[in-house]
Order: sequence, then C-alpha cells, then structure tokens
Amino acid sequence: MSNPQQLRYSKEHEWLSAVEDGVATIGITEYAANALGDVVYAQLPEVGHTVTAGETCGELESTKSVSDLYSPVTGEVTAANQDVVDDPSLVNSAPFEGGWLFKVRVAEEPKDLLSADEYTEFSGN
Repeated sequence: MSNPQQLRYSKEHEWLSAVEDGVATIGITEYAANALGDVVYAQLPEVGHTVTAGETCGELESTKSVSDLYSPVTGEVTAANQDVVDDPSLVNSAPFEGGWLFKVRVAEEPKDLLSADEYTEFSGN
C-alpha cells in the first residue's frame, strides 16, 4: 500500500490535498478503506456547512461497521462528492482519486498533519 507523497494525513486516517486557491480536497486513506471493508453508504458534510478539525462531519457505513468521518481541517465545505454518495464503493476502489469525499475552503490548518512517510509509520503499513 502506497500513500501518495504529495498528500498530508491525519491520525484519524483522512488525507488532505495541498491547498489550492484556499481549497483542499479530503478523503480517507487506503488503509482506512481496507479496514472498513466494502463501503455501502456515505453521509458527507453539506456544501456551505463549517467543519472543524478533529470533529465529526459525516459517516461511512460498510458491511462491517459504521465509522465517523472527521475533518482534518477547519473551514467551509465547498463541494461534496456526489459520485461517492451515488456509488460508495469508490471509497474502496479509488480512495485517492475518484473516492475523494469533500472539499473545504481552509480557515485553519492544524500543525499535526503527517507526511506520507510519517503516516505509513503511524499506520504500520
């Protein structure tokens, strides 16, 4: 399992793209997707809502369990991936591409996000 070097990671297993024009894309890692099992339902934060770093902002339901979705940053949601709502299996099949979850206009970025290498060490994969 390879974690893309250009992304940053939270200890709750979310990834964050580089901030472009103030907006970052967020998803869950391949490690988290594999641990969840087959994702069958995604509740994503709504456009216009404010999310707070480290707080619950949605949930993913799999054949194994229900897992809270946490935001790695604070800011306003600018997009939610309707493709994932329509086909939650994208979270498993393409967690770093088409399986992204939402986009946020970043107001505050935590300092404790991990590099790809740090996340690999943290997650043990």
